Amino acid sequence: MLSGIVFWVLAVVAVAAGVAVFRVDSMARATYALAASFVAVGLSLLLLDLQFLGVMTVLMMVMEMAIMAIYMIMFMGMNPALMPMSMVHGKRPALLISVGTFAVLATGALLVPWPTRRGAPAADLVTSLGEAVMESKMLVMLTVSPVLFATIVAALVLALPRSRYDRLGADLRGRADR
Repeated sequence: MLSGIVFWVLAVVAVAAGVAVFRVDSMARATYALAASFVAVGLSLLLLDLQFLGVMTVLMMVMEMAIMAIYMIMFMGMNPALMPMSMVHGKRPALLISVGTFAVLATGALLVPWPTRRGAPAADLVTSLGEAVMESKMLVMLTVSPVLFATIVAALVLALPRSRYDRLGADLRGRADR
């Protein structure tokens, strides 16, 4: 009973945060809303006893949002929290395509005859799922992700020795010494 209530609360949070991605007026807020949506989905997966998928969804989305925020600040040279923008372009075609896609997928989900289970589930579902998805390289992939993130940050720091604040010189309140 309690897990059902928690599941529906997480479902509402996931959908509301997903809608917020397209309703907020800055990239930073959209990034946080997208992260919140995927964390709610990951927690829902944990409630369904899909530990591997739930943890991987949360970890991957949090890392992805962190990388996206770094790229917004470094390459776009902006404060993504303060710069207003619209996350939706071509609103009418996007609305028509999304409603049509939802209708097709919902119709397919309701009308397709779903197969029945054959065989018994594995004794350790998490291990069998991990091996089915990544075979023997699962541990390597879990280790490589933070290393790649650290490499991206280090490469950007080394490639861009001057920051956007260097134009002001040593005194950030004054004008640049030219």
